[in-house]
Amino acid sequence: LLTGKMTPQSEFAPDDHRNYNRQGARFDVGETFAGVDFQAGLEAVEQLRPLVPAGMTMTQFALRWILMFDAVTCAIPSAKNRLQATQNAQAADFPSLSEEVMARIGEIYRQHIKDRVHQRW
Repeated sequence: LLTGKMTPQSEFAPDDHRNYNRQGARFDVGETFAGVDFQAGLEAVEQLRPLVPAGMTMTQFALRWILMFDAVTCAIPSAKNRLQATQNAQAADFPSLSEEVMARIGEIYRQHIKDRVHQRW
């Protein structure tokens, strides 16, 4: 979700757990979008999008955000190709996110995500 590439029209193959396990019918719902409702996740992403600094991808923004926490020493994202792997690694080179941006991310989390899944973590 945090790549910003998915839309309400995104379709997943019948054998893709993002298609058949959104409500946890087959296995723990936390394995599908971390338990976040797909539509709620998309709404959160749309509110995050304007916060992404120029020259940074949505994915880099998400990775830079997680690296802002002292308890996090590294992030292990997936990549489908060399460019994605390079861009993912570059996330650590961007300046820290401002306190204002971090606060706004927190607001978006509380508005769209926290009540739905925070107790699972």
